[in-house]
Amino acid sequence: MASFRLKFEQGLTSRGIDVTYDLSANADAILVIAGTRFLPDLNRARRRGIRVVQRLDGVNWVQRVKWSGMKYTVRAEYGNFMLSLIRNRFADRVIYQSQFIRKWWEDWYGAAKAPATVIINGVDLNVYSPEGESERPTDRYRMLLLEGSLARGLNSGLFHAVSVAEKLSAKYPMEVVVAGTVDNATQRKLQSKVTVKFLGTVPRAEIPKLARSSHLMYCAEVNPPCPNSVIEALACGLPVIGFDSGALKELVSDDAGRIVPYGANPWKLETPDISALAESAGEVLEKQNQFSSAGTMRAAARSRAESTFGLDQMVESYLKVLLED
Repeated sequence: MASFRLKFEQGLTSRGIDVTYDLSANADAILVIAGTRFLPDLNRARRRGIRVVQRLDGVNWVQRVKWSGMKYTVRAEYGNFMLSLIRNRFADRVIYQSQFIRKWWEDWYGAAKAPATVIINGVDLNVYSPEGESERPTDRYRMLLLEGSLARGLNSGLFHAVSVAEKLSAKYPMEVVVAGTVDNATQRKLQSKVTVKFLGTVPRAEIPKLARSSHLMYCAEVNPPCPNSVIEALACGLPVIGFDSGALKELVSDDAGRIVPYGANPWKLETPDISALAESAGEVLEKQNQFSSAGTMRAAARSRAESTFGLDQMVESYLKVLLED
């Protein structure tokens, strides 16, 4: 949410549109990014005739499959309740970040009463670019994991990523670089034949260089709603691999990476088909710099971002929902 908010505010201010966090202000519209605890203030604003637009991510679900601690479970279920309440009682318009998210919400909670649309996330294509500083290793291949958190109940994809890298290591020298929160218990459990580097939370300004310094990105989230990290990687010309769950297939075209069938039930956090992804990932390592009729795979990743994920395109789509009838 923080990543989206910063990018969206940047797009608004560049258009001369003022931004406030004061729900008592005489605003033209209110964008609720997921949820808010200030429901009385939101209701008063709505009664003053201010349009309320809710931007929705996915539903919290891992806690229903895998025990992740009492605190996480309570927060996740409370979050679902609040998001659903705002969608049903307060929102005049609803924006889903992907077709997958829309279907997910409608399957679990029914269709929204308010008009709804899908707007894919965007990225600043000047900041996230193949051009710039890079330290891509030449003696090994680097698989990048770029997530907000892979801690505790969210760590399944991390173990899958390392398993894919181990399969690849039979033919390619591999290392895994993890940017994001990983708890100490998970790090201790992770015993691998390949080098795994934990960078922790990485400053936003360093992400483009990190993407340019890698050979491929693995999307570690299971059923990802609309991962900004994937869009940022593509914009930097970094091919993306992953399993076909969530919105990943909506984001990554066939020439910009490899998305393979999960091979099991992702909703039960079952082990996916590691061998199938490793085989496809090997193609990415070998072909990413080879020219075809569509150019290189790295060029195709950038082209996919330019055609679909530009920040201006996203901001204009949001403004239509926020301000137009």
